[in-house]
Amino acid sequence: MNDRHLYSDTITQADIFSGLEEGELSHIFARGYKNAYPPGTILFHEGDPAATCYLVLTGRLKLTKLHEEGKEFLVRYVPPGQVAAAIALFAGKNYPVTAQVIDRAEIIGWDRNTMMNLLLSHPQLTVNMMRVVIERLEELQRRHLELHAERAEQRIARALLRIMNQSGRKTEEGILIDFRLSRQDLANYTGTTLYTVSRTLSSWEKQGWIASGRERIVVIDPHALMLFAERD
Repeated sequence: MNDRHLYSDTITQADIFSGLEEGELSHIFARGYKNAYPPGTILFHEGDPAATCYLVLTGRLKLTKLHEEGKEFLVRYVPPGQVAAAIALFAGKNYPVTAQVIDRAEIIGWDRNTMMNLLLSHPQLTVNMMRVVIERLEELQRRHLELHAERAEQRIARALLRIMNQSGRKTEEGILIDFRLSRQDLANYTGTTLYTVSRTLSSWEKQGWIASGRERIVVIDPHALMLFAERD
């Protein structure tokens, strides 16, 4: 069966599947197991043995990590077409984060042995997976530099642009971040406080850069946010 009838082009054209033939996609998808999960479901906890990696088909995951003092740090969101837990799976270690479903999601999982066999059977998948792992490491390095070298307001601007690029949907108002994003989530994601996020978003609303409501943000002027994020 043609997998492009089973999965959207967003999935079959994702970076991890770049250059793969439809027959290869059929084999890869058939070796995984697909499940639907309601919001709030925990796929795995930080510290659990890394037994499975996951591809998000629909919905979204939130990856979080606990600081030593018990405060939650939001590492990143995983939108459709992206993989979670690949690095931990390959390393054969424990999951470094907790993965929680934030929208009703359909997700395919592959256990470690299955994924290793797939990588041996499909060299292009191996190349793609290596590229994805490198991109994740580079993203973590950029986030680390942002946390230590930029002002909180710049980090908030970069976070909104990053999330907008991953999960933005054009509307009459602007580009809607197409999932529920609370100000506390944004504070956790940028390593700042709820007060700072609220003050910053209120300022940008007055300037006409964004519009926000309860767990809803529309980016009206992405260029203004980009210029602000790059400001010395």
